[in-house]
Amino acid sequence: MPGNTAFTDPERAAVYRAIATRRDVRSGFVDRPLPDELLQRLLVAAHSAPSVGLMQPSRFIVVRNLAIRMAVHTIFKEANFKAAATYSGDQGEQYATLKLEGILEAPQNLCVVCDTRTERGHKLGRHTMPESAAYSTVCAVQNLWLAARAEGVGVGWVSILDPVQLRTVLRIPEHVLPVAYLCLGYVDKFASEPELERFGWEKRMPLETAVCYDHYTEDTAS
Repeated sequence: MPGNTAFTDPERAAVYRAIATRRDVRSGFVDRPLPDELLQRLLVAAHSAPSVGLMQPSRFIVVRNLAIRMAVHTIFKEANFKAAATYSGDQGEQYATLKLEGILEAPQNLCVVCDTRTERGHKLGRHTMPESAAYSTVCAVQNLWLAARAEGVGVGWVSILDPVQLRTVLRIPEHVLPVAYLCLGYVDKFASEPELERFGWEKRMPLETAVCYDHYTEDTAS
């Protein structure tokens, strides 16, 4: 490949390694704050993500105040209690043992939101699929996650949160969509496999059950 567009073999391997070893981390955070310059690098990676029409709708709420984090943790506990009630039997017992957040343990919390009303990009690509704004923000989350893995930083996505209550605590206006509440920090180790797979909650589906050609066909994964 010409010029500086080519990746070396080690560079390519590093990209695929970050993808393969990325984990949703909920425990094992160490008591070591993230340096400001590292957090800035992660935010730059997120802000560099692709976005439809170059709209760049992602906004980042860096949560450091302990009282706010405790309020978010309370929202999680309430939502988790309701979620637990939807399971029964062995699955209910297993759910109760799962560690599903690290809001207070992680040294850094970050809420990634999407400004769905931004005029940046002049609505290019959003006339038929306005939800692509949120998809662009998900790309930002993935960028940050992979960069964090390369930096040795664990990331946990907390989705068991009531969005209305989260809006109130973080003062998020109605036109801004909460997409991801993340817990970030150095961890004692990265697991060799996803935690939910390790604990038998679910197993990965093979690629061949997810790929179709020319038209959609039902998979055989379920």
